[in-house]
Amino acid sequence: MDLMKLQNGSDIRGVAIEGVEGENVNLTPQIAKQIGCAYVSWLAKKLDVDSTALHIGVGRDSRVTGPALADALIAGMISAGATVVDCGMATTPAMFMSIVFPETNFNGSAMITASHLPFNRNGIKFFDADGGLEHEDITEILNLAGMLNPATVNAYIEKIDLLSIYADYLKGKIADGLKDLGKGDKPLTGLHIVVDSGNGASGFFVDKILQPLGADTTGSQFLEPDGMFPNHIPNPENKQAMEAIRSAVLNNKADLGLIFDTDVDRMSAVLSDGSEINRDSIIAMIAAILAPEYPGSTIITDSVTSDRLTYFLQDVLGLKHLCYMRGYKNVINKQKELNAKGIVAPLAMETSGHGALKDNYFLDDGAFLAVKLVIALAQAASQGKKLDSLIEKLPPLVEEGEYRFKISGDDFKTYGQSVLAEFKRRAIEAEYEMPESFEGVRISFKSESVQGWMLLRLSLHDPVMPLNIEGARKGDLAKLVEIARKLTDGFDRLDRSCLK
Repeated sequence: MDLMKLQNGSDIRGVAIEGVEGENVNLTPQIAKQIGCAYVSWLAKKLDVDSTALHIGVGRDSRVTGPALADALIAGMISAGATVVDCGMATTPAMFMSIVFPETNFNGSAMITASHLPFNRNGIKFFDADGGLEHEDITEILNLAGMLNPATVNAYIEKIDLLSIYADYLKGKIADGLKDLGKGDKPLTGLHIVVDSGNGASGFFVDKILQPLGADTTGSQFLEPDGMFPNHIPNPENKQAMEAIRSAVLNNKADLGLIFDTDVDRMSAVLSDGSEINRDSIIAMIAAILAPEYPGSTIITDSVTSDRLTYFLQDVLGLKHLCYMRGYKNVINKQKELNAKGIVAPLAMETSGHGALKDNYFLDDGAFLAVKLVIALAQAASQGKKLDSLIEKLPPLVEEGEYRFKISGDDFKTYGQSVLAEFKRRAIEAEYEMPESFEGVRISFKSESVQGWMLLRLSLHDPVMPLNIEGARKGDLAKLVEIARKLTDGFDRLDRSCLK
């Protein structure tokens, strides 16, 4: 089969088990074995070493197909000559940190996960010392894998409990950040924090981090790994998932709720009053935590963040906001680029919950972001404040909508670009304000008659043009929709039936 169909940006993803009608298995143990062998060859070439010198870690999330794919991936790596350590249940950030930790010090690592996707999906994320592999690296590995038929080699496979090493690292960060509170080794005493793991891999955050530090975690839920995800999708962007953690916070009168995706590279939160801290607000919260340490620095986000966030970052916190592009690798790579140029960018974060910190290896790590929130919660409590005081000046979301216009016919990218060019021309003709946009065309409205913003962009992979609109006041969304209707009128291949 064509292994290139498994590439999803800088990840590998596919259907690993039957169970969903119309979705045929295309990520088998045999294919995982070929990919493991190819990764070793790729890494040996990059590091200019013999493959027998490589020490590689492999971990997985809670998916039902994880163990079989892990065994196959490891077998392929061993067949290529590498020494492999089975890290068992792990998280995506922990697998990168396995390259950093002195206890492991791997040359490379792999995480078997498909993030928040349904139970029948699975995939692989690869790391080396530079971080997650790039799109072109995965292309090279898959091309090579398609030409391989690795032999089966019997070898001893060491196993380690990487999650415990990783948890100790995170626990130490909290203890160090709160050492001035004078509570000794229980700095979270008196705080009630609930966690919703969605039956993913994040349950360790309760028993290995929060509880040993003194927190009350009563009401935490779905902590047991279960790759069928029987309670809700482990996804901070999912409404059912957010309602689950919100209910847990309110029902248990907790000070904070934390929710993670399956492989724990994303997170969101809920405050004591039930307010959801996700999308713009989670970016605002983390930025507010970082602002005193990095005054005047640049916060990088994806393109669909709001004008409200720009106001908060720039006018309230005194930071700079670079509203960049969709795709967590895009914002992280931009962050690396700016810091390399001497422009301090402590945070790169997508509205999806992917957030990378400069002081954490530019790694998008949901658990590390949660550590930052927990420290801020304890510090606020010691001053008689609540965590929401950090973002009290962030204007509230009033009205928003996302409309996805389908493009018919062939060569959708060329047609989509022509739509964007005409959309921009019409906006200029109407004398609308257009801030710099790295993706699509963005328009801001600040008149007495209508206030808000809209962004029309072209999907990277699908024949779709998403239109995001946010109204600043009640009634503004309807006015902005009407403006968008006029700006997109007359494109014969653009299905705007969703724009109502």
